[in-house]
Amino acid sequence: MSVKQFDRKDLDYIFAVAKEMQGMVRRIGTFDLLKGKILANLFYEPSTRTSASFTSAMERLGGSVIPINEVKYSSVSKGESLPDTIRSLECYADVIVLRHPEVGSAAIAAKYARKPVINAGDGVGEHPTQALLDLFTIYQEMGQIDGLTVTMLGDLKHGRTVHSLARLLTLFDVKINYVSPEVLSMPEEVINEIKAKNIPQQAYQKLDSCLGESDVLYVTRVQKERFPDEASYEAVKGSYVIGTDTLAKAKEEMIVMHPLPRVNEIAMEVDDDPRAAYFRQMEYGLYIRMALLALVLGKV
Repeated sequence: MSVKQFDRKDLDYIFAVAKEMQGMVRRIGTFDLLKGKILANLFYEPSTRTSASFTSAMERLGGSVIPINEVKYSSVSKGESLPDTIRSLECYADVIVLRHPEVGSAAIAAKYARKPVINAGDGVGEHPTQALLDLFTIYQEMGQIDGLTVTMLGDLKHGRTVHSLARLLTLFDVKINYVSPEVLSMPEEVINEIKAKNIPQQAYQKLDSCLGESDVLYVTRVQKERFPDEASYEAVKGSYVIGTDTLAKAKEEMIVMHPLPRVNEIAMEVDDDPRAAYFRQMEYGLYIRMALLALVLGKV
């Protein structure tokens, strides 16, 4: 439901299982750990990576998937409530993955469900499985998390990925930087949570102010769909663009991450830089979601 439910011991266990999944996929591709199990992918918002990632995770574990990616064609369009949809789907599935535009929707679903529910994003609230794969990416790429400086760049107001990652990072000895236009700054609620955990954090409007000290640069797109009108979006959409000139000022061992999709915030030529970790980040997400499915279904 939320990254707040995890401690470091939990993360160590999830990461260990994810590394086992990575090894098994690379050796044999698919296996029958979840044979006979069914996942319902219930997405009220558009999704490419998260939806495909959970589908791939379930099928590589030998299970099956009921894909519901176009909710407008389902009974929801007839006015069915979320609890009724969840209770209906669990008659057919063993686990439900839910993405919904309203904050708190996953908690409501879990309240009424008898089967496991995994939060795949609730509005501008949280995206806990993304935060887990992000943290796993940092661990795999950098070899550690303690002692790092993580800089989050872009739309920090609407970016549920950075909300969840910031909260998860409080379990480690890190420093967090925020770089955004003032109108897209990290919500005060998240800032206060980080402060309560005594994690150093600093806000900037220019990336050059903290790029040189950054070990991880986490880039987010400006989310057009979250803006009330076109003019508000146009005013900030091109605030930051990461190019090869940007990386020339960065540490050699730094990594660049992005939850994707990108629009124009990272230039294509950056893809060839070994520090560009965002596609490797997507692959790590497969192993994390395989681990979570196996864990919630009691197979690990």
